[in-house]
Amino acid sequence: MSAKPIKGIAHDTLTFILEVSKSTAPNEFAGLLRAENGIITEVLVLPGTTSSEVSAVMRLFMLPMISIAGSVHSHPTPNARPSMHDLAMFVRTGNCHIIVGFPYTEDSWRCYDVNGERRELSVIDIDFEQV
Repeated sequence: MSAKPIKGIAHDTLTFILEVSKSTAPNEFAGLLRAENGIITEVLVLPGTTSSEVSAVMRLFMLPMISIAGSVHSHPTPNARPSMHDLAMFVRTGNCHIIVGFPYTEDSWRCYDVNGERRELSVIDIDFEQV
């Protein structure tokens, strides 16, 4: 888990997530989130990750020994609520989990904590050279 509490996500990182979700549709997209100074700035895609129209499977054993803030994945429907499978993954991958639902816009994503409770996550314009 990330050392500092997560206070937001970089706008450019969110834009990347939305674009990748849109481009992989109708298959799900899945990745892990990394943060610097409490701001999510990176999305990691693990080798061996597979996806279909109903799920995405990450090979967590491929995760290098680095801190992870949480996870991100898309749903091919407007439903951005976590499923039971999502909740099982949440407990293994940090405390900040983003689900993006169709149509993959800035209004169609939600953030959840490790228990699947909705949490606020600010979108922050940052200069990546300052992070």
